[in-house]
Amino acid sequence: MKYRVVIKKKALKGTAKMPREIQRKMKMLVNDLALNGPVLPTWPNFSKLSQDEYHCHLAHKWVAWADKGRRDRNRGVLCR
Repeated sequence: MKYRVVIKKKALKGTAKMPREIQRKMKMLVNDLALNGPVLPTWPNFSKLSQDEYHCHLAHKWVAWADKGRRDRNRGVLCR
């Protein structure tokens, strides 16, 4: 099943500031979220925050956050 991934403006700005290697990881994460949904136990440093929220440490300083949203197929991604 293909999921819709919505990347927030703040995440796009954060992604532009990331080193290239971390940008590559972010792109892989977004692709994996689109293909497999918000639960990605195969990703290192990926964990559940609450019933509908997940996060993944791409590097020490960079964290991606995913939210199921109101519909099962909507995902928001925010990078800090």
